[in-house]
Amino acid sequence: MNFLVFMLGLLAMPILTNTAGAEELPAKATFAGGCFWCIEAAFEKVPGVYEVLSGYAGGTKANPTYEDVSSGLTGHLESIQIIYDPAKVSYDNLLDIFWSQIDPTDDSGQFVDKGSQYRTAIFYHNEEQKQLALASKKRLEKSGIFNKPISTDIRPAGIFYTAEEYHQDFYKKDPNRYNAYRKSSGRDEFQQKMQCSLKNKLTEMQYKLTQEGVTEAPFQNEFWNNKRDGIYVDVVTGEPLFSSKDKFDSGTGWPSFTRPLESGNIMEGKDSSLSMERVEVKSRGGSSHLGHVFDDGPGPTHLRYCINSSALRFVPKEDLEKEGYGQYKKLFEK
Repeated sequence: MNFLVFMLGLLAMPILTNTAGAEELPAKATFAGGCFWCIEAAFEKVPGVYEVLSGYAGGTKANPTYEDVSSGLTGHLESIQIIYDPAKVSYDNLLDIFWSQIDPTDDSGQFVDKGSQYRTAIFYHNEEQKQLALASKKRLEKSGIFNKPISTDIRPAGIFYTAEEYHQDFYKKDPNRYNAYRKSSGRDEFQQKMQCSLKNKLTEMQYKLTQEGVTEAPFQNEFWNNKRDGIYVDVVTGEPLFSSKDKFDSGTGWPSFTRPLESGNIMEGKDSSLSMERVEVKSRGGSSHLGHVFDDGPGPTHLRYCINSSALRFVPKEDLEKEGYGQYKKLFEK
């Protein structure tokens, strides 16, 4: 299927709230995160994402130009619209990536770009997206990552206007200009600063494990023998990773799972360290080292996700709602 042709037919169509709450295929997600060149690039290579369009959302003027929006008088925010397959990447996955790309505490813009047109926002397309966005914001607020209030708006989606052609895939069309802008924008500097602040948030082992890839000792870690019902989330970002429903005793001394809770929150890559070939497992939103995956697990997947306890935080089933993970309560209902 040619999804570019499909999307061209959507460009001038209003984005309407789906009151039924069900995801249509392909689904849409709309985020504002400052300069749309940078936010677009962050989502382009995510598995399950068909296309990312730069554009304008949230304003009152019909068919605004870049010059109109740049004036700050139309109410539009520089935004992106993502066309994706929810069977391959969940809306929660997209939210985790979005939060990792922005400073959600800045209510005056983003980094070097100041003005209402550069404010951050999540534009939800249906009630389900609204609830997931609110829950993800609540998790971020409770995480302690930021010491200032989260100012990102959560608003209903209206009409999305596609930006001029020269803005689409700008990071590919003019990489020199894009890289020069990004370097001077303060966005990467902010993310590096946040990386440094993790040392104050995490224990020494949590930091060395998630950021430097060390491995903790077997049978001497927090969750290897944990038998409580609940989910395991990234200790850095809080993104959901594994469920106790998929946990098993592998005899290795580390927490082991047959599959991820949210496959879109997991990245796998080649690891040639220690003179052996292994498949490393990392979280997508936080890029935290988690452990490795092997093909010697039980059915039905026959996989063994061997994960370090220090990369995880356990949320028991009775705390799921209050911690912003209410959508997973149904996993533990009899």
